[in-house]
Amino acid sequence: MNGNFDIDLDFGQVYEEKIRKIFQGKGGIEVKTERDMWKRTGNIAIEVGFKGSPSGLSSTNADWWVHILSDNGEIDTAFMFEVHKLRKKIRRLVSRKEARIVMGGDNNDSKIVLVPISKLSQVT
Repeated sequence: MNGNFDIDLDFGQVYEEKIRKIFQGKGGIEVKTERDMWKRTGNIAIEVGFKGSPSGLSSTNADWWVHILSDNGEIDTAFMFEVHKLRKKIRRLVSRKEARIVMGGDNNDSKIVLVPISKLSQVT
């Protein structure tokens, strides 16, 4: 028997409770879904502006950002961030030129940050 089982169980239960609180409404959630393009580009797209005004990550009042990667209409994986931490990550990645800002969407009205998926967990 693993001597650390009780410690590991307690640790896991703490985080199960944190997730339960998030999904039960004690910490608003913004959910965005990437269609299949992420598989070709290796990037996720995070909107930060629309027609010159803050939108998406820049304007959300949610506490949590969930970014789903879909594949053929099914969830492949998802990333979950505290919004203030994701904003900080994005600013750092852009300042290091590891993510880039582009215009896109209908009529190129959306300001979007293209973030390499491989960089999401590397920047604090």
